[in-house]
Amino acid sequence: MKKETTSGFIVFFILLLCAGACIWYTKTHKDEKAAQYSVINPTGNPSGYSTDTIDIKKSGNEYIAALYVEGTIEDANSTYNQAWLLSTINRLKKDDNNVAIAMYVNSPGGGVYQADEVYFALKAYKNKGKKLYVYMGPLAASGGYYISCPADKIYANRNSLTGSIGVIAGQLIDATELLDDIGITIEAIHSGRNKLMGNFYSKITSEQEEIMQSISDECYEQFVSIVANDRNMNLEEVKKLADGRIYTATQAVRNHLIDGIRDWDNMIGEIRSDVNIADCKVITYKYEHKQTFRESLFGVITDLQNKSLASKLGIPVSVLNDLEKFNTYPAYLYR
Repeated sequence: MKKETTSGFIVFFILLLCAGACIWYTKTHKDEKAAQYSVINPTGNPSGYSTDTIDIKKSGNEYIAALYVEGTIEDANSTYNQAWLLSTINRLKKDDNNVAIAMYVNSPGGGVYQADEVYFALKAYKNKGKKLYVYMGPLAASGGYYISCPADKIYANRNSLTGSIGVIAGQLIDATELLDDIGITIEAIHSGRNKLMGNFYSKITSEQEEIMQSISDECYEQFVSIVANDRNMNLEEVKKLADGRIYTATQAVRNHLIDGIRDWDNMIGEIRSDVNIADCKVITYKYEHKQTFRESLFGVITDLQNKSLASKLGIPVSVLNDLEKFNTYPAYLYR
């Protein structure tokens, strides 16, 4: 009888542990998912984002949205999120109490596709009769400049860098000789002679170079046309400036790429004057990514794998990390 009681207690204890583990896992998983995104003063609750909202419309007060765009412009990373940015611009466009966006840009640019989406979202915002001012942080280059173009005025700190008007159609790596040296052969069964274009284990042909150059040229023409139209400049004048170089704030003013060198507070004062509301309040909108335990662990594992691979290839791990950052898609990006 005692033995049966002991066995029953053990079974009960195991079941209790299992139930506790399930509750812990569910809560942790839920907390991790909920912690993925956090925003300051959002105007709505898009799926997957914080529900910490301010009901602007109930206050009945006009306001300027200080919208921060930071990091590489792509689908998502630790400082930037495309879905959040587009959703925020759209919600501000629909909010009658919002009178202007003061957009702080600190970005080296990013994908052509993503930058163009943001550009058109800002154009649609302005079409509602609202004001858009841009203030450049340390670096607002390439795609960072691209998304600044719709602004009524573009200002910068005197130490800001901008420009880099140009395109990287894609970075192709030919590692065939390296693979031969270490005795690795990769065979990929494919149809279409350019299907493997861009794979590091396949030689780059002159035809493939021409294909990528045609993509680059098309994206370049799009970029310079936008600068010419939005900055009211001659197209040929823009092309002389658009050789990929970066410009200091002083150089950018001289070349009409920006409107002046100011500090943030002075720009806010000008917006208040422009909208004719002297005490118009400013509300900050800034994407904040909270790293989950899973992401942190994955980062550690990736670093260890890269160090091991770099050691086997006989190259510095920094070189391998740089290779991983190469983009295989068209980008308005300053490196």
